[in-house]
Amino acid sequence: MPTATRAPLTLLAVVVTVLAWASAFIGIRAVGEDLSPGALALGRLVVGTLVLGVLLAPRGWVRPTAGEWRLLVVCGVGWFGIYNVALNAAEQHLDAGTTAMLVNIGPVLIAVFAGLLLGEGFPRWLVIGLGVAFCGVLLIGVATRSAGADLLGVALCVVAAVTYAGGVVAQKPLLRRLPPLQVTFTACAMGAVCCLPWAGVLTGELADAPGSSIAGMVYLGVVPTAIAFSTWAYALSRMDAGRLGATTYLVPPIVVLLGWLLLDEVPPGLAFVGGAVCLAGVALSRRRDRPRPPVPVPQEAGSAT
Repeated sequence: MPTATRAPLTLLAVVVTVLAWASAFIGIRAVGEDLSPGALALGRLVVGTLVLGVLLAPRGWVRPTAGEWRLLVVCGVGWFGIYNVALNAAEQHLDAGTTAMLVNIGPVLIAVFAGLLLGEGFPRWLVIGLGVAFCGVLLIGVATRSAGADLLGVALCVVAAVTYAGGVVAQKPLLRRLPPLQVTFTACAMGAVCCLPWAGVLTGELADAPGSSIAGMVYLGVVPTAIAFSTWAYALSRMDAGRLGATTYLVPPIVVLLGWLLLDEVPPGLAFVGGAVCLAGVALSRRRDRPRPPVPVPQEAGSAT
């Protein structure tokens, strides 16, 4: 596909991913009243695996190598399994805005891991943009933090951020050869298998849960999991991990806005300032250094022309 055609599709994939992942923080908070962290993770990943399986069925299967299977395990167990359980548990202790803020130390870790392990280096504007966006996230966190925040919730967010970053860095090499949809399906299925110990708990909680919570779990499986992880993989196959990770700094301000619209939580003015700073940081991270013109080499006296 020509680059001119691919660029708008990549941008669309990024937009879909960011919006869907932002909505997940709101959905998890609402559904978490009726479904425990492990059960919710299992239900979400099972739904996501089923949807991805349907989408993958008409396509061919590329057999992964032994090394690719190892990377798939890191991505599936870490990012899809541990991350989802930790994130769900964190929102039992912290509000959605604060959780989104803390989990978004992940892009910094992605940039560091990608620079060290994937050879992406540390472009000047990426580093500057990450720093600015992180300041915006901190402003949102200061503005929206809850008085009841506890250390366990913070620790769970750190676990989620580390597994998120590790999963992205493991996923990037896979996309050089394997189709993005296949990578997403396989990792999601592995995450679901990791959460099977909560199968009995999920069955019992679904029997007592209201229809709205069951619908919320299905939404989390279809949109933020099956669709958003697929659009993320598509974008990651066409962008550096560090630069793509920086775009997720848009998630916390969107979470604050959605919390305002859907949960009737009016954010303080400082949260809007933080959102604007996040936008500025993401814009900076997308800049590239202008190539320097070649320095003319002076000719030696008497040289032939």
